Amino acid sequence: MLVNEILRIKGHTLFTTTPDGKVLDAVTVMAQHDIGSLVVMDRGRMAGLLTFAEVLKAMSERGGTLGDLRVADICQRDPLTATPHLDVMELRRAMLEQHARYVPVMEGTTLQGVVSFHDVAKAVLEEQSFENRMLKSYIEDSRGV
Repeated sequence: MLVNEILRIKGHTLFTTTPDGKVLDAVTVMAQHDIGSLVVMDRGRMAGLLTFAEVLKAMSERGGTLGDLRVADICQRDPLTATPHLDVMELRRAMLEQHARYVPVMEGTTLQGVVSFHDVAKAVLEEQSFENRMLKSYIEDSRGV
């Protein structure tokens, strides 16, 4: 299975923010849409990734408040990215190695979407379930059951 198949199933809805945006506004968008990350876009190009992990760290360091903190102050500048044609198992391996929960999918410089570790785990599970059903069917057919 390829990353673009995950995007096709999940959809291409993109949620972004700007580097000069307030973190509090970004958190509001994340909460409203039940998402764990926002791609940081600057003049049409990806400038980073903001996830709930950076937000929690900033809150911890600032005594539980975000104040006027800007996205650029805490976002990941060079997050792990994937191409649409990357094999999901390769992406899973990279996400585990780099402890990445969210990965922007890029086709050249164009943002295609974001896949989460949950999306990857679900895709792997569904692919394995399909393979198991096919193997069971093959075994039953070969026995004449």
